Amino acid sequence: MLAGQLAEVCGVPKDEIKAQIVGPTWGSEISKKALQGLIVFILLVMLFLSIYFEWRMAVAALVALVHDLVITVGIYSLTGLEVTPATVIGLLTILGYSLYDTVVVFDKVKENTRGIAGQSVMTYGEAANLAVNQTLIRSINTSIVALLPVVAIIVVGAGFLGAGTLLDLAVALAVGMAAGAYSSIFIATPFLVQLKERQPEMKSLAARVSARRKQPRSTPAGDTATATESVDATERVVSSSPVTSLTRTDSTTRQQPRKQPRSKRGKG
Repeated sequence: MLAGQLAEVCGVPKDEIKAQIVGPTWGSEISKKALQGLIVFILLVMLFLSIYFEWRMAVAALVALVHDLVITVGIYSLTGLEVTPATVIGLLTILGYSLYDTVVVFDKVKENTRGIAGQSVMTYGEAANLAVNQTLIRSINTSIVALLPVVAIIVVGAGFLGAGTLLDLAVALAVGMAAGAYSSIFIATPFLVQLKERQPEMKSLAARVSARRKQPRSTPAGDTATATESVDATERVVSSSPVTSLTRTDSTTRQQPRKQPRSKRGKG
């Protein structure tokens, strides 16, 4: 009956009116497609990072990526926001953003640790920490600049215009970007350091660095003789200097001539 009324109002044949039920089946289909896209994306990313860096960096980046997803999904679960196709798009978008920030940090770590096993001045963890400090300001500035338009979408699009689809997309982007900003620094890099320091060459490097720092700093014999001669020369200069008195003449004291007695003033 409803199909006939719609056909009559729209001016189309009744056979062209079809009914489609939107329910749990539709939601499960969307979730299945999202999971398939996520698995394919992660596999491709792991392959790329393993080729460009190494498998340890790929694992560390994956751990940070899972952290960002869990945080974003947890926020949706706690607040009770509706999961829509726009939410799935937002989740897939923050995956790329989180990996971008992680790759920037890892590229600097790779630069600082190139050939690090051949020296005994700095451990792998210290070199990685230096890389994080060198990219920290860049990561913060990039995150702030990226979050400003997303916050504007939430405030203007969802708040003033009432666009619910924009809210679903913007919340996922905002949470994922904020989580990805610190996961690449505080999760991915420390996890990478733990994996690398289990290698035998990194353990021997840490032992060499520790042994070198425990050695007392001794002055060579030639430097000691030179320092003694310098001290003796300084003492001779001081002893021969005419300024050896501890008395101080006040340069501001005015030297006035003594007055003659009155009895001698007239004789002059």
